[in-house]
Amino acid sequence: MMSSANEVRALQNVAMLEPAVAQLEQRLAELASAITRKDSAAIENAAAGLHKALASAIHDFQRAARDGGVPPQLRRRLIVASGQVAALREAMARASASLDRALDALLPGQALPVYGQQGQALRQSYGGAQA
Repeated sequence: MMSSANEVRALQNVAMLEPAVAQLEQRLAELASAITRKDSAAIENAAAGLHKALASAIHDFQRAARDGGVPPQLRRRLIVASGQVAALREAMARASASLDRALDALLPGQALPVYGQQGQALRQSYGGAQA
């Protein structure tokens, strides 16, 4: 049976995009696991890996969109991955807010100036970047 050019391109796009989506899903799972374990080094490594996987996936998906489109099953998986990224971002925001509240409770009235001249001097004394 002969396949149409569109069917061939669709199959090629699946073959091209599947590894990128699988890599993205794997990196998301690694980040979620690191966050659950509260392992800061693993979180940093997983976040860097996720960033690379996202950049690669975006490149591949843009190329596929120009060359015949993205197959629906991979589009759905990418949407699910996007939802996972949003959930992880929300979890990190909640953890950050919780840490801020704990610091405020432990160090009431000890807010450090981080903007302006005083903040610039403080950042420099701790090795931070200059504005």
